Amino acid sequence: MADAVSGAPFDAVLCDVDNVLRRFDPSGLHALERAAGLAEGTTMKVAFAPEVDLPVLLGRIDLQEWVRAIAAGLAGLVPEATAWELGTALLESPFAADEAVVSLLRRARTRVPLALVSNATLQLEDDLDAMGLSDLADHVVNSARVGLAKPDPRIYRLAASLVGARPDRCLFVDDSEENVAAAAALGMRPVHFREPADLERALEPLFGPARTAAGESGAKPGPA
Repeated sequence: MADAVSGAPFDAVLCDVDNVLRRFDPSGLHALERAAGLAEGTTMKVAFAPEVDLPVLLGRIDLQEWVRAIAAGLAGLVPEATAWELGTALLESPFAADEAVVSLLRRARTRVPLALVSNATLQLEDDLDAMGLSDLADHVVNSARVGLAKPDPRIYRLAASLVGARPDRCLFVDDSEENVAAAAALGMRPVHFREPADLERALEPLFGPARTAAGESGAKPGPA
């Protein structure tokens, strides 16, 4: 493990991606659901049930197999063709980076290493590249590539080891209460993200006056 950063409140930042770093626009999917006579959110409820999304998040099935599983979950609610259309619309929902979060993370990374820790599909790295964020973090810990998904404590420990920090010296940011609680159980400093202001408050000690002279002029830490 790397030595603790002198005077820093924590030695690394571990941050979720979806609903933190990037936001999805489900309006097109919702329009299709309304046209099919379904309540908005029905497709997501089916798609993100553990038995449907865990295989794709662990890299055991590909994206088209996930759409097939979503369509199967919608069987009986809509015709088969519509079920496939809804699953595909979910998969292809447009997304964009939250620039406020990006700015905060880039600033934090000038002081401590940053790892993105995401329950995601094998598409994540391409999505980060599409948003111009392939260089944002020192490490990307993608559940589909490592075969572990939050809240499994092993993915948290893996991320901490990659950035060279003890778990109790990591700041962990996530929009899921379950994932935040799992991080806290390992001694990490948890941040339940609801808006960029939550992240900004958590990072304030890192940007404090006592660290300005050393932090502002220092080079960005390299990968651990």
